Amino acid sequence: MATVINIQLGKNGVTDNFIITLNNHFKKCKNVKISVLKSAREDRSKMKEYREKILEKMGKNYSARVIGFTIVLKKWRKAVS
Repeated sequence: MATVINIQLGKNGVTDNFIITLNNHFKKCKNVKISVLKSAREDRSKMKEYREKILEKMGKNYSARVIGFTIVLKKWRKAVS
């Protein structure tokens, strides 16, 4: 069982297919690192927008942290307050 899976977020941004891919990865592990490609990032505020969109679509059992141009997403058993 993998502990961390790495995926990339491209210029299309946070789409429904990207969320489906994330859900499939969370069936295998609890942590996912999302690397934002140069074509998708403009500045640091864009990273925060991506984080908010991902958390909104994934639900309350997830938390996210932005480190540089990487978003680290973690799944919890209980909802994060």
